[in-house]
Amino acid sequence: MSFEPYVISWNLTKRCNLRCAHCYLDATFRDHGAPAELTPEECLKTVDDLAEVNPQAVLILTGGEPLLRPDIFSLSRYAADKGFMVVLGTNGISISDSVARKLVDARVSGVGVSIDSLKPENHDNFRGLPGAWERSLKGIEALKRVGLPFQISTSITTWNLKEIGEIADFASNLGASVFNVFFLVCTGRGQDLTDITPEQYEETLKFIYSIQGKYPTMMVRPKCAPHFKRIVHEADPESPILKGYVAACRAGTNYFRITPEGDVTPCPYMPTKVGNVREKSFKVIWETSSVFQQLRKPVYEGKCETCKYKLICGGCRARALASKGDMLNEDPWCVYEPEAGQKPLVNIETAVKFGLDEDAADPNWQQVRWEPEAESMLDKIPFFVRPIVQKYTEAYVRKNGIPVITMELMRELKEKRMGNMPNPNFLSKVSPPKFPISDMGDKTSLSPS
Repeated sequence: MSFEPYVISWNLTKRCNLRCAHCYLDATFRDHGAPAELTPEECLKTVDDLAEVNPQAVLILTGGEPLLRPDIFSLSRYAADKGFMVVLGTNGISISDSVARKLVDARVSGVGVSIDSLKPENHDNFRGLPGAWERSLKGIEALKRVGLPFQISTSITTWNLKEIGEIADFASNLGASVFNVFFLVCTGRGQDLTDITPEQYEETLKFIYSIQGKYPTMMVRPKCAPHFKRIVHEADPESPILKGYVAACRAGTNYFRITPEGDVTPCPYMPTKVGNVREKSFKVIWETSSVFQQLRKPVYEGKCETCKYKLICGGCRARALASKGDMLNEDPWCVYEPEAGQKPLVNIETAVKFGLDEDAADPNWQQVRWEPEAESMLDKIPFFVRPIVQKYTEAYVRKNGIPVITMELMRELKEKRMGNMPNPNFLSKVSPPKFPISDMGDKTSLSPS
């Protein structure tokens, strides 16, 4: 099946202990949840429903602040026992040593913590609470003491854009396994914030590409930025980054969101409701939603439809919806101008996702044989990249006339795939974006001093 949910974002609650300026959920600063919030029993049933579709998906439990739900630990363990890779998305200010130990006991695989500036006062202003930066750092130290992997997430806006390189260095030195750079989609409370310009967006993505491989133990990835795949492909069509990075915008194809009230939407930044887990099984919602079907066989408006990168990139559907009122319209934050008459590019990633592979119709196509040990090794690869690894491996052995896939070959190809340094000829002099304040246009009240 081409369209399986690899990643699930679940907003468990609107309760929060911060008041972030950009919150897409418009979470509330209070101690009790809304009456409509899914009950603990309903959450467990929802996990059961999700497991019927794919129990191996990455399940992101977030909010609001998920640690304000008393059942967060029992729910995490229940989901992990079902087979999900459970990740917690938190602001980190509530994580003490005892909470960190509970997260380990609850079989949480990793924790994402938001750090938006290296200037504590700017981070605190953005997050709406004095002392938030210091408390988040203390939470990270607690995670480190129990050996729980953590990620650093930064939401890019006009006022912190020039810090991205320094924050990446900081995250690496801190011991983060991943540095996620989130690009603002102006929804929720963030609808009144000034986003970076399309040109700054492009420049920032090029910078993110330029630092791939800089940190031996930390991955750097942009989020809500499908254009990144186009930039990587322009630099190196055979880049290992593409071989482990699902093609195009994931909304409604390999990704979706559940709200605190049980509504299912294509992604956290798209408020379009396609069903409710209280009223209908998730399997029915996933397989029958007309909105999801449109996203899986998209007919775009504007330049996205004529672009050769529409299967690799596809533009951000949430940004198209927020800015133009149509999820299939062109993404206005893309500066790329497609040439007329070009066919959409198809590679391993697009073939896996969109079911475009026609190998079986080729008279030279042959069934590939896997040794049991190699097949077992394949099964241990995270679900969301396993089909791409399988297809890459099988294409390699067919091309080279290799009769059987062994563990030794798997290890050899892993080494080929894991190298992620950018093409040095593509970006010879790329530095962190440092746009003058005067060039930023309309500014938020959070502009750094």
